[in-house]
Amino acid sequence: MARATFALLASFLCVGGELLLAGLHYLGVLVVLMMIMEMLVMAVFMVMYMMNPAGLMPMSMVHNRRGALAVAGGTFAVLVAGIVAIPWPARRGGPPHDPAFALGQAIMGPKMLVMMVIGIAILATMIATVVLATRTGRYGEDGAR
Repeated sequence: MARATFALLASFLCVGGELLLAGLHYLGVLVVLMMIMEMLVMAVFMVMYMMNPAGLMPMSMVHNRRGALAVAGGTFAVLVAGIVAIPWPARRGGPPHDPAFALGQAIMGPKMLVMMVIGIAILATMIATVVLATRTGRYGEDGAR
């Protein structure tokens, strides 16, 4: 299970690397940092709740290894053949000046300002919730008011 988690982490790191190569530096770093922490927490919980965390009893959780390898190899070969055989169109135009802004406009369109305001409101709500949830409350140690 931990190996599968770290393989998934490697795939997310590759996606983050592709975002970095596409010039979306903020999104790339965000994906990398979020996925590292998420996958590490997931691995800890998997090991914590496994029946055999120390590996003292040998067990194999893989079924039909040859069939799985054949399907994976065949799928890879078909995808590579598709990449090589398809006549890719020539690129028109160049990359945008600010890729992050262009991505935001493509996703949000004219609602970008609304989403930015909602993001600030959600951040303010989270900060207020943390402040109000502390032991001392809103007014500090003396609890006046």
